Amino acid sequence: MDVFITGATGYVGGAAARAFRRAGHQVFGLARSDAKARALEAAEIVPVPGDLADPTTYLNTAARCAVVVHAAFDGTARGIPKDRATVEGLLEAGRRGAQPKTVIYTSGVWVHGDTRGVTVDETTPLDPLPLVTWRPPHEQLVLASQVVRGIVLRPGCVYGGAGGMPGSWFAAAEAGTLPEVVAEGANRWALVHIDDVGEGYRLAAERGGAGEVFCLVEPSRETVREMASAAARAAGRSGEVRSVPLVEARKVSGALADALAADQRIDGSKAERLLGWRPRHRGFADEADRFYRAWRAAR
Repeated sequence: MDVFITGATGYVGGAAARAFRRAGHQVFGLARSDAKARALEAAEIVPVPGDLADPTTYLNTAARCAVVVHAAFDGTARGIPKDRATVEGLLEAGRRGAQPKTVIYTSGVWVHGDTRGVTVDETTPLDPLPLVTWRPPHEQLVLASQVVRGIVLRPGCVYGGAGGMPGSWFAAAEAGTLPEVVAEGANRWALVHIDDVGEGYRLAAERGGAGEVFCLVEPSRETVREMASAAARAAGRSGEVRSVPLVEARKVSGALADALAADQRIDGSKAERLLGWRPRHRGFADEADRFYRAWRAAR
């Protein structure tokens, strides 16, 4: 089938694009520059020159495809209304071209908030962290659509390859400074490896039902401090980590600090039951050396 992806040159969207292509699908990816277009072509993905802010550059391509994935991300104040406008445009494009059409919206587990040691799933009422209070209404636009088969994916904190949450720890260790954790780092993030995320998109498109939400998380139980320490050791340091009080972290990172300090227990079994999704990775610390080498090579 034909698949169109916004954010195909990015971290998560790129993983989705590669997964679709590995399965033999024809993939079209939005590209804002010649360099990004060449990168897509090298991955056997058809570049669509354009910009998210200009729907006329990509909506015709979206309309011809059976699957549309919105994976581009801009969480700034200016980016939030642009995200909503993009969702509305893609849903409208669902009325044209290939039918029936599937539209997959990329959200994230931070819409579940700090679960405070309690395990939650897709049926639990949302309590979004301040950084992502805008996401649930955008999710509902997709889920409530009567025009397309709308699906929402909520990946956990993504790691592996060229980017992801641990990148700042690797960078700090390489610079000779201590990797930082907010508060004591005793909290746990809901994790997922980038390759497993990509497979989640493919399976959701091929097997997911209309109006469904899937959390893509692995069953890791490592604390943030344990992961940061492993990242430091992988980069040749002692493993020592600096704790940054939440109040201090907020002065530097704003609402992101609360997200980094959140403790999340997310049940990802729905994706396993309904999609046949099987995360192949089970945590960061044990393979931190490998992830560090991949991150460094990607630079």
